Amino acid sequence: MRRLPDEHRGAFRAPYGELYPSIDAARPALEGRTVLAVGDVVTAGLLADGIVPAVAIVDGFTARDQPVNAVELPGARVLRVKNPAATLTDALEAAVRDGLARPPALIVVDGEEDLAVIPLALAAPDGAALVYGQPGKGVVVSTIDPERRALARALLDLFVDE
Repeated sequence: MRRLPDEHRGAFRAPYGELYPSIDAARPALEGRTVLAVGDVVTAGLLADGIVPAVAIVDGFTARDQPVNAVELPGARVLRVKNPAATLTDALEAAVRDGLARPPALIVVDGEEDLAVIPLALAAPDGAALVYGQPGKGVVVSTIDPERRALARALLDLFVDE
């Protein structure tokens, strides 16, 4: 398991891609791409807009403490993992690889899913669109390429092994 030290949390406040005010505004950036989603509200929004993610990672909450309705991803396998806040567990990383290898997959996290953007970016195919919410601002779309992977690797390097 890897833990993000408190002193490095600020590195995760900037969007890891392009910020859009809504999923509808982001639609052109998603067309023709494999879509990967992190977050319950984003996943539900994509589905409501007719966009089915190949992999979605949810935890049943928004803003870390407000429960939301369970997300159902049509035809998806459901993978359940534990991942405490401010960590990346081996189980979460394995579920991400499994989900990408055999989509569609819904990864349901007992704990917190926010940091799953990192292993998802590292394992996703080139050209995939990784989508997550930026609280109070909209949605972030990150098109995966070598540069995005390098940034994800640099962010992962801020973690400590436990």
